[in-house]
Amino acid sequence: MSIVGDNSIFTAMKQNGPFAVTNELNFGRIVTLHSRAWVKRFCHEPVTVTKYRSVRAHIFDLLQIDSFAEIHPLLSESSQLAGRTQRAYALLANLYAIEGEHREIANRIYRYAASADEVINHLQQRVFNGYESSIEISNEIETIHNPIELLLLIFDSRYDKKVRFEAKRKLVLMGLAASIDQRERETDIENKFAAFLNFLNRYVWTPRLKIGEVETAWLHSTHSETEFSCESVEVIESDINHPPQRRGEREKVTLIKRRLFQQGERQIPVYVSVRKKDAAAKIIKLLRKNEKNPAVAVDDELGLMAVLDSIADIKRFMRHLTKAAVRHDSVMVLEDISDTLTGGRYHATSTGSSSSTPMLKFFARLGGLRVEFIIHTNQTYLNYRYQRGISHDEYEVRRLFDSGVAEFLFPADIYNLHLDKIRKTQLHRFRRSIERE
Repeated sequence: MSIVGDNSIFTAMKQNGPFAVTNELNFGRIVTLHSRAWVKRFCHEPVTVTKYRSVRAHIFDLLQIDSFAEIHPLLSESSQLAGRTQRAYALLANLYAIEGEHREIANRIYRYAASADEVINHLQQRVFNGYESSIEISNEIETIHNPIELLLLIFDSRYDKKVRFEAKRKLVLMGLAASIDQRERETDIENKFAAFLNFLNRYVWTPRLKIGEVETAWLHSTHSETEFSCESVEVIESDINHPPQRRGEREKVTLIKRRLFQQGERQIPVYVSVRKKDAAAKIIKLLRKNEKNPAVAVDDELGLMAVLDSIADIKRFMRHLTKAAVRHDSVMVLEDISDTLTGGRYHATSTGSSSSTPMLKFFARLGGLRVEFIIHTNQTYLNYRYQRGISHDEYEVRRLFDSGVAEFLFPADIYNLHLDKIRKTQLHRFRRSIERE
């Protein structure tokens, strides 16, 4: 479900919706050409009108006013800002179950604003790399962390339309950040993450290595000309300063840092990446899913990707995990298992993802935790990194654009960007980088 489609739940952000940011602002007259056009456009959309009234009431409650006509005087009465901010912060603290004095509440809201800015900064560094200046946040917005100031700025005709849109966007992203933070506090995710790491260190990894110690190795691989899929791979144990030399155009050399787990007398290497999404990633996930329910982003944020040398080692690793859970006085239950490593078929549900990605995927429930596991062989891991149409870099581009998030955050009438062209350019750019680096 696209976030910019008719079923988008983010009505306030839509530039073809009732809260579109336009060049015209008029608080002096009740009836204007703009208001007539608004009524004519939305009078036959009762759901949209109901959503409009809900958002309008929220605006009035935060600003402590009863009509839009009362906003204009507030723009020039900066002396009232502190009092209204303190009252609004108290309301927001109750809304998001934030405890503490005003300073503590203000600090948490400041972090929500920083998370909102980080969403745009993250996209500048990743999917929109090369277009940073086209989507950078205006200085006026980046320096404001007070939601009341941002809300008033939306209605301030002294500011350019783009700046006013960025203020509205920042408020929406701050709201998502606040919901996510509340859910994390409710689920005690920080302590659960620490408990998961403790489980791995005490019961899964070999005591032969110190906690955090890894052994470096290189995957020297050759790739097909048609799809750049991995045709062969050799594991070369060497330190980080001595990578093997590539001898052909379709060869890759990939560094992996591996831990060990013990089965009998054998020490089996496994490359592991433990995932805990940051705030920006969780906000982007909610946008991709067209969701405001923070559980969608928080409840599966713990994950582990493991890469082993063979299918046999993967089976040994899974059995080792379940035995480790028993030593931890728990039972590990595997849920939602999909296995394409051994010939099964995975039906991708996420926009932009590929059903052709071989992997073993499941959720492990243990000790009050539910952790997503994605397990690869060396070969399928390299396909996940490098294969045409499957690589994670390409996947990031596709899911951001195809879900409508790029258009949602950077609408054409505000940013004048040709997003279809940028999508193609970035896919080509990432592909060229993969095959030539």
